[in-house]
Amino acid sequence: MRILVGMMHPKHVYMFKNFIRVMVQRGHEVRIVTVEKDLTETLLKRANLPYDHIGENPTSFLGKLFNTPLWIFRTYNISRRFKPDIFVGQAFPHFAHVAALQGKPYIIFEDSEPAHVVQSITFPFASSIVTPSCYREDLGKKHVKSESYFELAYLHPNHFSPSKSVLKDLGLQDGEKYVVVRFVSWSAVHDIGQEGGFNLEKKRELIQEIAKYCKVIVSSESPLPKDLEKYRITLAPDKIHDLVYYATLVIGDSQTMTTEAGVLGTPAIRCNSFVGKDDMGNFLELENSYGLIFNYRSADEAIGKAIELLQDNTIVETWLAKRKRLLKEKCDFSQYMVEYVEGYL
Repeated sequence: MRILVGMMHPKHVYMFKNFIRVMVQRGHEVRIVTVEKDLTETLLKRANLPYDHIGENPTSFLGKLFNTPLWIFRTYNISRRFKPDIFVGQAFPHFAHVAALQGKPYIIFEDSEPAHVVQSITFPFASSIVTPSCYREDLGKKHVKSESYFELAYLHPNHFSPSKSVLKDLGLQDGEKYVVVRFVSWSAVHDIGQEGGFNLEKKRELIQEIAKYCKVIVSSESPLPKDLEKYRITLAPDKIHDLVYYATLVIGDSQTMTTEAGVLGTPAIRCNSFVGKDDMGNFLELENSYGLIFNYRSADEAIGKAIELLQDNTIVETWLAKRKRLLKEKCDFSQYMVEYVEGYL
């Protein structure tokens, strides 16, 4: 089988890398098409995964819109030479339209309910749409639900073993308490109209309050003022999950890192404008069914919960037990993708 895999975000490298390796081991031919965003190509190189670069992912919606015809053209040329049997990726317009032009199936893996703009122009061309079982919308006859999270494609124990070398890299002692604070850029299409829960004043307050209890490590896609820059980390991108695993707490406005912390058994607090009764299914399930994360719209509530958790001496044992239950009930998503794609044709 010839498989064309699309990537437009660093998470996609993590999500598909184990699937790709297993498929190649089983004798399938896989080719990767990527639009560069942040560290996508860096991660591909570190994972020794060859790829075709077709462009850069602009931060603005108009930039993405204007670049899409070029991405379609370049993807079409690659596909015409490669002759894939199937297209695999998230909801990418350039993949959906090229797959349709060539009459090939396109399996979309989707876990973000608010991404209505790109979904409206990709789902009609999809052959199958695979989501976590907690996905809140009914996508019709093409909809397939998996009892998993996409983050378990790379953070399931079958694929991830934490390394304490990350502690040495950052000058931390084994067992030393630290909190990872994560701020994202809010430039994705599905982020339009949304915002992080911490303005500059609240970012300062959050970091100052946490620093009273333990070391603070900040990971930020957006610029930080000079007084907060001293908290920013410099770390190899493929070590970020080791950092999250050994953290006492993760807090910020990030969607992905909150879920990653949850499935790793690290307490996580998420604060942004997505939070509410119409929030995404994975965040509602991780909070209400598993108690692994906390979701707030209010920065003050998020800071208060962080202080409360940092004073809880039973937090490590409690969250390990919660994670154990989650892993018992959720599957290795890489293995699921392998079996689903192989069985599709």
